[in-house]
Amino acid sequence: MLENIRIVLVHTSHPGNIGAAARAMKNMGLNKLTLVRPKQHPSFEAYSRAAGADDVLADAVVVDSLAEAIADCVWVAGTSARSRTVKWQVFEPRECAAQCLQHSNEGEVAIVFGRESSGLTNEELEQCHALVHIPANPEYSSLNVAAAVQVLSYECRLAALAAGEGETPDTARGNKHRDDVAASVEQLDGMYQHLYDTLAQIDFFGTNNPDVVMRRLRGLFNRAQVTRREVAIVRGICSAAQGKKAGRTKSRH
Repeated sequence: MLENIRIVLVHTSHPGNIGAAARAMKNMGLNKLTLVRPKQHPSFEAYSRAAGADDVLADAVVVDSLAEAIADCVWVAGTSARSRTVKWQVFEPRECAAQCLQHSNEGEVAIVFGRESSGLTNEELEQCHALVHIPANPEYSSLNVAAAVQVLSYECRLAALAAGEGETPDTARGNKHRDDVAASVEQLDGMYQHLYDTLAQIDFFGTNNPDVVMRRLRGLFNRAQVTRREVAIVRGICSAAQGKKAGRTKSRH
C-alpha cells in the first residue's frame, strides 16, 4: 500500500529540507518523492541531510508544475496551516493517512507540501481533493517542511501496519470494473475543461465569475470522489449539450 503513496514538495528553497524529507520518508517505508521546481537539486547538502536515504533522492522525479506531479493520481491531499476562503474537506494527519491507504488500492495518491515560507497557493490547493492540517501549537504553528513530511509519513506507516496484509492494490482493483475505480487528476482536469467550455457555450455563467463557479464545482466533484465511469457520463452530458446548442445556432441561420 505504501508503494502507491508519493510525497510531493513544491518549490522547495532549501536543499537540506529535501534531504531531510527523504530521510523521513525512508524511515517510514515511503520511497516515491516528486519535486516541483526545487531551487537546487541535486545538491551535496541534500545528500548529507538524507543520512542514508540516497536511493530516495536518486529516484526523485523533478517536474515543472504541480499538475504534472499529480496527473496520474486518484487522490491528492494538500497540506495547509491556514484557513482558506474556499472550503475543502480538512483531515488531520491520521485521517489523511487512512484516506491515502484507502485510495491507494485504486492507484497512486499524493501528499503535497508547499513552500517553506508560504505553503501552497489557493490555485495549487484547488488541484487537491482535500486538505490535511497538522494541529500544532496555535501560537507557533509553522512546521519545517521536513518535520511535516515526518508526521504524515509516520501516520501512513501506522495506518499500513494497522491494515496488516489485507488486499494488495492489484487484487483490490481486480474486484472492480476498471471504469469504477477513481478518476485520475488528469482525467478530472479534462472533465473540468470540457465542463467549462460547455457552460460558456450555453451562456450559463451570465454575470457570475466563471472562476468562482468552476472552483465550487471542483470542490463538489472532489468531495464526491468521482470514478472514471462518472467522468465519462459528465463528459457525455457536456457533449450532448454542446451538440444541441450548435444545432440551435445553425437553425437560426
